[in-house]
Amino acid sequence: MADAARVRKVADRIQQTVARLLQGRIKDPRLGFVTITDVRVTGDLQQATIFYTVYGTDEEREDTAAALRSATGLIRSEVGRALGIRLTPSIAFQLDTLPTQAQAFEDALAQARARDEQIARTYAGATYAGDADPYRHADEEDDYAAEDDEPQAVDDADKDDYEAVDHDDYEPAEADEEEAGA
Repeated sequence: MADAARVRKVADRIQQTVARLLQGRIKDPRLGFVTITDVRVTGDLQQATIFYTVYGTDEEREDTAAALRSATGLIRSEVGRALGIRLTPSIAFQLDTLPTQAQAFEDALAQARARDEQIARTYAGATYAGDADPYRHADEEDDYAAEDDEPQAVDDADKDDYEAVDHDDYEPAEADEEEAGA
């Protein structure tokens, strides 16, 4: 196993070599506007996966894939010369789906943004059911606190109601149950 730094250097060298070959040496008419986006190399440096994107239609993508498959041998031999290592890694081309996924994410974000704007327009003229700020603040005069600070006066009617009840005859319900059980 090679260390991570060496694997990264090999991957970078492969990416540069393949990009240079596609730009100048490979003259296949099926080859479209290709960009090498990433190269991943296994830890033992035996296999390299080259990710690419093609600007154009699906038909151009298929033609480019066919052109890359036919040029794989030439590309591998040039990569072997450029790397100068004992074993040249086998090469596989993989269409990179990152731009397609990024476009799907951008579409989803645009839809969410449009829904947010629609909701904002809907609630633009709305008003609160009560006060805009229903909470009490320290700097405001508090009507309720002033009422609570004053002692409550006992009405004569309340006093009469209390005295009308015979409190001496009252026994809790638990005492009744204990007497019944004994």
